[in-house]
Amino acid sequence: MPDPQKRLFLVDAYALIFRGYYAFIKNPRINSKGLNTSAIMGFMNSLIDVIKRERPNHLAVCFDKGGSTDRVEMYEEYKANRDETPDDIRTAVPIICDILEAMKIPIMVQEGFEADDVIGTLAKKAEKEGYQTFMVTPDKDFAQLVSDNIFMYRPKSFGGGYEIWGIPEVQKKFEVERPEQVIDYLGMMGDSSDNIPGLPGVGDKTAKKFIKAYGSMEGLLANTDQLKGKMKEKVEANAALGRLSKKLAAIMLDVPLEFNYEDFEMCPPDTEKVMEIFDELEFRRLKDNFLKAFSEAGMASLGTEHQPKENVTKPETKAEAPAATPQGQAGQGQFSLFGGDGEATEAAKTYSSRKTINDTEHFYQTVQPGMGMKLFVQNLMKQSSVCFDTETTGLNPLTATLVGIAFSWEAGKGFYVPFPENKAKAQELIEQLRPFFESEEIEKVGQNLKYDIKVLAKYEVTVQGKLFDTMLAHYLINPDMRHNMDVLSETYLNYTPVSITELIGKKGKNQKSMRDVPIEQQTEYAVEDADITLQLKQHFQDELGAAETQKLFDEIEIPLLRVLAAMELQGINLDKQFLKDLSEALEKDIATLEQEIYKEAGETFNIASPKQLGEILFGKMKLVDKPKKTKTGQFSTAEDVLSYLAKDHKIIRDVLEYRGLTKLKSTYVDALPEQVEPSTHRVHTDYMQTVAATGRLSSNNPNLQNIPIRTERGREVRKAFIPRNEEYVLLAADYSQIELRIIAALSEEETMIEAFKNGEDIHASTAAKVFNVSIDEVTREQRSNAKTVNFGIIYGVSAFGLSNQTDLSRSESKELIDTYYKTYPKLRNYMNELIDFARENGYVQTVLGRRRYLTGINGSNAVVRGAAERNAVNAPIQGSAADIIKIAMINIHDKLSAGNYKSKMLLQVHDELVFDVYKPELEEVKTVIKTEMEQAYNLSVPLDVEIGVGANWLEAH
Repeated sequence: MPDPQKRLFLVDAYALIFRGYYAFIKNPRINSKGLNTSAIMGFMNSLIDVIKRERPNHLAVCFDKGGSTDRVEMYEEYKANRDETPDDIRTAVPIICDILEAMKIPIMVQEGFEADDVIGTLAKKAEKEGYQTFMVTPDKDFAQLVSDNIFMYRPKSFGGGYEIWGIPEVQKKFEVERPEQVIDYLGMMGDSSDNIPGLPGVGDKTAKKFIKAYGSMEGLLANTDQLKGKMKEKVEANAALGRLSKKLAAIMLDVPLEFNYEDFEMCPPDTEKVMEIFDELEFRRLKDNFLKAFSEAGMASLGTEHQPKENVTKPETKAEAPAATPQGQAGQGQFSLFGGDGEATEAAKTYSSRKTINDTEHFYQTVQPGMGMKLFVQNLMKQSSVCFDTETTGLNPLTATLVGIAFSWEAGKGFYVPFPENKAKAQELIEQLRPFFESEEIEKVGQNLKYDIKVLAKYEVTVQGKLFDTMLAHYLINPDMRHNMDVLSETYLNYTPVSITELIGKKGKNQKSMRDVPIEQQTEYAVEDADITLQLKQHFQDELGAAETQKLFDEIEIPLLRVLAAMELQGINLDKQFLKDLSEALEKDIATLEQEIYKEAGETFNIASPKQLGEILFGKMKLVDKPKKTKTGQFSTAEDVLSYLAKDHKIIRDVLEYRGLTKLKSTYVDALPEQVEPSTHRVHTDYMQTVAATGRLSSNNPNLQNIPIRTERGREVRKAFIPRNEEYVLLAADYSQIELRIIAALSEEETMIEAFKNGEDIHASTAAKVFNVSIDEVTREQRSNAKTVNFGIIYGVSAFGLSNQTDLSRSESKELIDTYYKTYPKLRNYMNELIDFARENGYVQTVLGRRRYLTGINGSNAVVRGAAERNAVNAPIQGSAADIIKIAMINIHDKLSAGNYKSKMLLQVHDELVFDVYKPELEEVKTVIKTEMEQAYNLSVPLDVEIGVGANWLEAH
């Protein structure tokens, strides 16, 4: 039985750092100082998770420094194919080291060796001392080190926990008898990520076959006479390369490091220092996670501390990796964890430098009925700017009722008006506040005011006067950050508000309603929210000017807030019976496809399982020679992989259709009827203004912007959206090719501008120019290819991407793109100018000055830099289109309201607006919509709007 005190965890630092960084690549974690904290957050989440799960008594984090000198001497091209480390990771590493030092976790590193070698050496030395070692890494190469007492501790996909590989797992995964044969396996098949060449023509299956037959690389090379044909020739001709590859793949076990168990013992962290760094990085949840993992009481008993060894040095620059070994302090004894959240919360309060309601002077009053209320309203009406915040029984403004309203117009002070449960009495109370809400003279301040406006609309109160929404203000100042009030308060005011869960509990059947909370607590909580929001408004008022987004705030986002509230309150009618019939038809289609796929595969299997599907397509049917694999070693059946192969294989086309139909059925056909609001019998989507950095709106609960339109079945879903009754029709107004018109205008590309001015089919016009034929001779295929390029250019389409989307080869695609840029030279120049502007300023902007910040535009990593360059081109175009349709929405809403029309705007789906139009108003409303949309913004290219009318959304579209 192994000694439980002898468990050593060795963390592969860079593997987890890169993994954390790329996990957030689509939604990077940027703090208010503009620092990309993704790598730090990802790494620390993983490290703390290991500590919480395993309670290790010995632990170290291992880094590379300077790469592997020996391997580069053996093979100059070793790892030469790798991109530069992203600058955000270079910046992150010394900060991670500072955190580890504060946590008193040793850093192990040796100049000229990789972390693999450091881990391998320490693992083997620890094994001799009777330790069980767990190598924390996703890197399969470590499987070669596994033994009775050395294990791989592999993170699964994010949020998925860990799996432990011992000898049986390695034997099964690599089909070897002994883990050390993994070196032969890696040497035979090579490793593209490390640029290890391997034996030409030998992949995963062949390598496993050779190891079964010959046991090792040496065994294979000694028995090449048993091989046949080209494989025999390749192996014999590349024997030296095979031997070299095996050497390169072998983890070194002789790094000059000593294993002194005392250096690796877990001990109490310097919690105050860790909290200080986390505060600087603006890590909130991570602070809580850290404090839950480390118990002050439990850690305090760990004994005396050792001083760091004298040869320890710290990174001096942001780009420098850790040096020397080991770093930090260590203690003795058993590591322990918190017992529960309460202890963690208390510790958080102890170590947090942020203020809370408990240590901040404040004066929050509950307004009493009668004379108290009368005096309050008199005082309220004297103010020029007031922050208010509604407290309700739930998050759905269509069903929630008022529990109270908080008001604040002076920092640290505020008032709370509780509301009775009785509807009639609640209405009497709101009538006393109506003069405030409907006053044009008093500015109303709030956080996510759209919610409050919709709640008050149920009480027939219209919020009038100037508005200031702190959530929208921050979105324009720093679009890449989160915008909820707790984050903003902690970031900008250094203040942690009371959590709602402290009042009503966490989600679930035991969660209380706000109405169940004592009035005193309601008052403190609600007025604190109003007070904080008021202080944030004072902070953001200046920031909007500094970011040059005040005009965008005042003239677009704030007016749009009212428009969206009105649209969301309207909702749209849904034909539930139609969807029920469609669901039954889809079920039959899916069942038919299932049988066809089983027939083609020769067996039944779970089509929805990526693992089983991959085994059928690439393991059994061998549809491609070298199938792409996931990081876990499974065959990839991702959409892009299958789409690329679809034209050559019917089974893949059927699988893609099966996926499309099952998703359509579950996501829309079956789900939409469940989202009909019982009180209105309509579907009410929620439009989010603060999600997309480009300025586009996002639709939620349900998402009506992602209903498929390119497939026949997808289009049928739109038939379910119908007018409110027989006196109405649906009208759809769609901007025609607005993004192309914008890029033509902004680039001043005369050829394209003229085509638009002359009313030409822009795709046919482009095809005629790039294929050098008259417009009358353009074929359907040529027009289709030109259309793909026209729209693809905005998103930085490559020859590879274009060939995937068309029937063109990669060389034909490249030629088409090159010809396109020759045809439209100003377009190319404009795109280069956008990238140059971004490099110099760190952002690009739309026609209305909406900024998109691009932190990676000057990065050394080609992948990160390339993504930023594509965004530099795309964001001004897509963002300008979003700005223009917002202007149109505001102007149309104002015209319909001023004209007291019965017709209402219901939906916005990117470049399209959908209306419920009262039939007698149809012609007038058509004119209003078309005029306001086409005149929303003046470009050198005319904006063109296509209008359709019908008995359902599809018919109108």
